[in-house]
Amino acid sequence: MTRHRDHRARPRYGRIAAAATSVTVTSVAVLGGTGALPSVAVGERGASAAIAPVGQPADAPTAAPTGVPGRSVRSAEPSSSAAAPAPLPADSGSGRRVVFSEGQQRVWLVGHRDRVRRTYLVSGSVHDNLDPGTYSVYSRSERAWGIDDSGTMRYFVRFAQGDRAAIGFHDIPVDDGRRVQTVADLGTPQSHGCIRQRRTDAVALWRFAPVGTTVVVVD
Repeated sequence: MTRHRDHRARPRYGRIAAAATSVTVTSVAVLGGTGALPSVAVGERGASAAIAPVGQPADAPTAAPTGVPGRSVRSAEPSSSAAAPAPLPADSGSGRRVVFSEGQQRVWLVGHRDRVRRTYLVSGSVHDNLDPGTYSVYSRSERAWGIDDSGTMRYFVRFAQGDRAAIGFHDIPVDDGRRVQTVADLGTPQSHGCIRQRRTDAVALWRFAPVGTTVVVVD
């Protein structure tokens, strides 16, 4: 017995599916144009959230297209750098100088014409060993070693002399492989006598204050 090909008519499922899809798309387009179906704007939560750009949160603010009325755009949160800088203390001298406020635990790098180039929080001494007044940078060391448990430090800029050691600005010391305080502690007295700074600020002061630079200490 030989096998014969079955010539019975079979349904064309592919063509039927394609035709049904075409009818559906056309219907949605017509209904959407008349307002019968809801629409979702790009950038809003929901269906559009799945197509947020790579690296951008799905609910990130999206600028409204030019010329499209009625779209409200959320403004970005202000950054910390946008906050008004702390004002330079009164009676803190004049000219190019470094100003350190013991009460505010803050430093200002002041250029010519009293232009503040940088200001930031620091950690000064827990002891009353530095009198307000005008000083001058007399020594600098890129690396230094502290007394007792002060650890090692970098970018040391000395401007005064304490009972047991020099007083100056430097980064947060490292003792036994660990910082002796956190960056979050800056703004409060923490040291034996010097003024501690975060590393980036210590580098900035190091570059700003060569030997001979005026340092003004205020309450």
